[in-house]
Amino acid sequence: MNDAEYKRFTDAAAQCQMTNAAFLAYAVDKAARDLTRTAAEIATEREVIDELFAARRHLGRIHGLFNQVAKALNSGADAPHLDATAQAVLKAARRMENATDALLAHRDGGTAS
Repeated sequence: MNDAEYKRFTDAAAQCQMTNAAFLAYAVDKAARDLTRTAAEIATEREVIDELFAARRHLGRIHGLFNQVAKALNSGADAPHLDATAQAVLKAARRMENATDALLAHRDGGTAS
């Protein structure tokens, strides 16, 4: 822990009117109760950005697949699950957009641009 992290830690403990040891025990217990959320919260911004870029690449591939579906439909093929698939992709794209907005808002101090 560097000096800035230690100061943030001790300031947080003081703000909660707890000793450093009590604050640390509380924080560790809280983190251990939901490991999935804990892992997400401690991911570095770089890891989050990497995941967003990976998701964008996947959405780009999906775009290409939808072009192939459109070509097949124009040739008379049937796509019985197209509407459900399109809705699932739209939902994924919206989630990615929301995650990006949240990341930018966090980076910019809480205000989305």
